[in-house]
Amino acid sequence: MKKIILALIATIVVTIGFNSCIDDNIGPSISDIGSAIIEDSSFDITGVSVRNKHLRSRSSTQLLGNICADGFGTMTSDVVAQFMPTSKIDTVGVHGGAQWIDSCFITMRVAEGDFTGDSLAPMRMEIYELNHQLPIPIFSDFDPSTYYSKGDLMGSITYSASEAIKKTNTSSSTGATSYYYEIRVPVSVDYARDIFNEYKSDPSVFDTPGNFADFFPGIYITNSYGQGNVMNFYDIEFVTYYRKFGKNDAGNDTIYPARQQSYMAVTPEVIYNNNINLEPDPLIESLIDDGKTIVMGPAGYEVKASFPIQNIIDKFRENTKDALGVINYLSLEIPAEQIPNRYKIAPPKYLLMVKESYRDQFFEKDSLTNNKDAFYAEYNELKKSYTFTGLRDYVLDIINHKGGQVTDEDINFIIMPIDVTVFNNTSSYYSYYYPSTTSTQVVTKIAPAISKPCLAMLDLDNAIVKLTYSKQTLY
Repeated sequence: MKKIILALIATIVVTIGFNSCIDDNIGPSISDIGSAIIEDSSFDITGVSVRNKHLRSRSSTQLLGNICADGFGTMTSDVVAQFMPTSKIDTVGVHGGAQWIDSCFITMRVAEGDFTGDSLAPMRMEIYELNHQLPIPIFSDFDPSTYYSKGDLMGSITYSASEAIKKTNTSSSTGATSYYYEIRVPVSVDYARDIFNEYKSDPSVFDTPGNFADFFPGIYITNSYGQGNVMNFYDIEFVTYYRKFGKNDAGNDTIYPARQQSYMAVTPEVIYNNNINLEPDPLIESLIDDGKTIVMGPAGYEVKASFPIQNIIDKFRENTKDALGVINYLSLEIPAEQIPNRYKIAPPKYLLMVKESYRDQFFEKDSLTNNKDAFYAEYNELKKSYTFTGLRDYVLDIINHKGGQVTDEDINFIIMPIDVTVFNNTSSYYSYYYPSTTSTQVVTKIAPAISKPCLAMLDLDNAIVKLTYSKQTLY
């Protein structure tokens, strides 16, 4: 049962006031003042699951594959992408011109273990050249069928997660070693030779992604065969191998074979998209029909919630109407249950709680949370819950700028799975002649959850909305 806890602080004089006011007329003695810290968790949040197939799915992940999992459903994802061109192609010493380019590949990389499904499942990937430029904006339900032709196949390969080439990456700053896997799709050498010749004739084509897209609109990557695996690629490059004239160590003329250069890559600056089709398992649909609140991604279910902000403000004002009060803390903890499924698809790592009226603007402007209109929480595997903190600014903004009168846009929220990109900022310093290192995480991007399938049942009936405030009464 939710209770109101009063903790009387009898020995400390705390001067606090509503909206940060200070009352100098406290009284002639400490005994005239009563101070309390109050925790109130008597509030309820309600919500329903709603389907959303239309996400602005731009993220750092290119999700490719096809899975069918009992307890989750069937999901397919393919990719369309423009390229960021290199600003300089090596032509010095390439005396044979484009004919000295011997081979080229589209190279795709995935972090170790960053896939969902069966690592042994055989899949077949096909890559097509786009025949016109991608639209802006672009969403997860995008249909690429009119943007390519079956006759424009660039390359294909049969692959599985277990057969990808293992590579090692060593951090230049920390020295830490990590592993990734690489899939290389052979592409006709004519593509690389055309790019080389274009650079020789008009280097300005390579000045901007837009200029380059006029010349080469991009690629469509899809799976034509196989079911049971979805891989989360973080890097796609177009790599060439060519010969180059030079001098050897003895000073003699020679031709070096197999020089490597990346001509273009998929980067955050260009347009790319995960085209997702998710059909939830009938079990998920029946849970929702029974009133359960489900979050599911990518492009699955989110929760439309009503937050009890007016009740919070009214109770705070009622309990401090004859006293001085200040709000210290407001939080929301939501228990989450993993739904059993074939591939052990887990709850999303992060949830976003954003005002429904602000959601589209939030993603269009590539925003970060501001603790007034949007908040995020990380899944706590030990507690099996998400805790949204930092809601204090949200309630104070309504009190200070709206007179405590709540509008519909202050109440109605969307709770949805998201991907959060963080930057680890490491700094070193010396303390008493010994080196020390500190590391802080800075959130750099928030996007709808596209990186991998996710699924959870949110228990709003047992969610805890906790308001903590200080109250000072003059006797």
